[in-house]
Amino acid sequence: MTASQNSVVEARGLGLTFDTGDGQVHALSNVNLTINKGEFVSFIGPSGCGKTTFLRVIADLEQPTAGTITVNGRSPREAREQRAYGYVFQAAGLFPWRTIERNVALPLEIMGYSKEEIGQRIHRTLELVNLTGFEKKYPWQLSGGMQQRASIARALAFDADLLLMDEPFGALDEIVRDHLNEQLLKLWARTEKTIGFVTHSIPEAVYLSTKIVVMSPRPGRVTDVIESDLPRERPLDIRETPEFLAIAARVRDGLRAGHSYED
Repeated sequence: MTASQNSVVEARGLGLTFDTGDGQVHALSNVNLTINKGEFVSFIGPSGCGKTTFLRVIADLEQPTAGTITVNGRSPREAREQRAYGYVFQAAGLFPWRTIERNVALPLEIMGYSKEEIGQRIHRTLELVNLTGFEKKYPWQLSGGMQQRASIARALAFDADLLLMDEPFGALDEIVRDHLNEQLLKLWARTEKTIGFVTHSIPEAVYLSTKIVVMSPRPGRVTDVIESDLPRERPLDIRETPEFLAIAARVRDGLRAGHSYED
């Protein structure tokens, strides 16, 4: 498969079936999707619909059993070896015995960056996520939201163009989540990264995204791809506008059409 010049991820006829002790589990089926450079793409659907699995396929953490996928025109394995993406998991996953700066430094140390370069990148990424001044703190000294921001900094530290985020704010309360949504949009605007974002929240998906991918229950299929025409600068109160509510209604209709509430 040849990727178009502007595409970061191209999936065609993608499928993934797991063999388990209880038989086969069809996680993904005939997924066709293009993620273009600079887009913010959210994946939404019921639990078990393959949202995270698709992200893991992009990251070469799972291997598809059907179809094709490229990342920057290469196989996911080649993209991983070339450090083409950063990955932010549901839990921050910070090492409690390392300070925040040393947590951010970990992938850079593994990659063999010089001490000077590591210091510069730590300073730059912590500034991006508004954690300047917390370099010497340990994870347990930070709030849950601050820990996730440190996790995002770690994923940004080696400056990959693609950022994969697996429901990073799902465990946080609504006020903190709103604040981090605002900060993530500002971060995206400043860095011009391409972002793939898994969520269960319709308002979060609509607020953050330029494109919303609605998925069906297992086996995961793409039932709708919604292009957002909301402006890139989005105050939180945009969620009360007719334009926002119209997109949210389409997402909700797509989820209902896929029988998501029967899962």
